[in-house]
Amino acid sequence: MADTDATLADLLVTACAEVWRGDPEWLATGITPIPRLGASLAKLSFNPRLMITDGENMFVEEPAPIGPRDGGPTAEGWAPYARTFDNLWGGRRHALVAPVQLDRFGQSNISVIGDHSAPKAALLGARGFPGNSISHPNSYFFPQHNRRALVEGEVDFVCSAGYNPARWLDGKIPHRLELRRIVTNLCVMDFGGPANAIRLVSLHPGVPIEEVHDNTGFDVVVPEGAIAETAVPDEAALTIIRRLDPHDIRASLIKGNPLAVRAA
Repeated sequence: MADTDATLADLLVTACAEVWRGDPEWLATGITPIPRLGASLAKLSFNPRLMITDGENMFVEEPAPIGPRDGGPTAEGWAPYARTFDNLWGGRRHALVAPVQLDRFGQSNISVIGDHSAPKAALLGARGFPGNSISHPNSYFFPQHNRRALVEGEVDFVCSAGYNPARWLDGKIPHRLELRRIVTNLCVMDFGGPANAIRLVSLHPGVPIEEVHDNTGFDVVVPEGAIAETAVPDEAALTIIRRLDPHDIRASLIKGNPLAVRAA
């Protein structure tokens, strides 16, 4: 493997970008800085069709850097709630979100930790997760892959629909339910196993499969044959990432932010 000064945060931005590869001209929404940088990288490198916003209320052709900046990108259109929801309810959006918990069904939680009637911690509430989950594709990002995040059993409070028939209204799969990828600090997974079971797609360089199993509260399907390795960003991708995050905010989101290629 070639030497690189890419960090784990850089690799995660690149892995997040891949969730939008091949998507049509619809809204790419990345929640929290690393997924947002991923959406911007996807648009600037391999999928210029994506619609993105400045993070506020405008559509932009050139992605807006995160953090403090002088001036703003050129706006190409207005993106108020009405237009955002037109895309959302019409299925013309792919969101990469960052819940606090996810279970084997792909059900996510951003509401409470513990019992809802007496929670250990009260968080955001379900917010838009229920409607989003049945209206357009969704992917997930976890900066810390552990059993508190990828839980055994069900999440503490189900905020979004998943592949759990016991919770489907009248036993029918929700319209447009489509869960795609899970990007963590250890690996990339998807829902391509039997009956939409969570399946390993790639391990980040130097991460052993045992570490994924030890830190996941449910069984992860491992495909037969050689396990793919998550791609390390090349210089072109790193140049874009650094331009979009000149204050290196992404580094503060990953503990220690080690090099992308883990030492043996």
